[in-house]
Amino acid sequence: MVTGRNRYIARSHLSEAKVRQIVRLFAMDLEATKIAALTGVSRRVINRILTQVRARMAAASEAQGPLRGTVEVDESYFGPSRRRGKRGRGAPGKTIVFGVLKRQGHVYTQIVPNVKRATLRAIIRGRVALKSIVHSDSYIAYQGLVDLGYQKHFRVRHHDHEFARRRTVHINGIESFWSTAKTRLAKRRGIRHEYFYLHLKECEFRFNHRRGNLYQALLDLVRKSPLK
Repeated sequence: MVTGRNRYIARSHLSEAKVRQIVRLFAMDLEATKIAALTGVSRRVINRILTQVRARMAAASEAQGPLRGTVEVDESYFGPSRRRGKRGRGAPGKTIVFGVLKRQGHVYTQIVPNVKRATLRAIIRGRVALKSIVHSDSYIAYQGLVDLGYQKHFRVRHHDHEFARRRTVHINGIESFWSTAKTRLAKRRGIRHEYFYLHLKECEFRFNHRRGNLYQALLDLVRKSPLK
């Protein structure tokens, strides 16, 4: 019988040691089915715990301050790879995600309803510190960032098959993150729409802690905001 207050999860028969084991296996990127098998905890309980852990990862990501320095901005489309009709910007049936990445640093992502200038500018203003150097592609929505107060704005012309200029003008960092996130989400073999945000933020959190101790970071989150 578990006695005393569990620092990680309230009103549960699980011990602190068991919760730490679940979090450690999650940090190792094991799927819920494998975690359930290794811990002896039901898949239903594991799913509930992991959903709450992802929610705390998302909250921590949303709480990070504006990125500053040299940043890259870009939007990407998540969803089925094959759809009839239009491709690229405006492709039907896709979830649009906008991202901001500080080179050699953190990334921030946000699901957006469209890629209009007002939509993207509002996020840039809120998530990129003024006086930063911004890199983007040549999409018209990114025009005029220097007028908003950003130090410099460099653009690569993807439509002209230009992907880098002078080795420093590019958005390779954010595009690499998109590729990693899509590969990771594809392995989940279909994520329900209502859970896409949490899985996206999990990708973001894992990326932002790629050089640190992810297990300890997750334990700190759960200790600060215990699960239910």
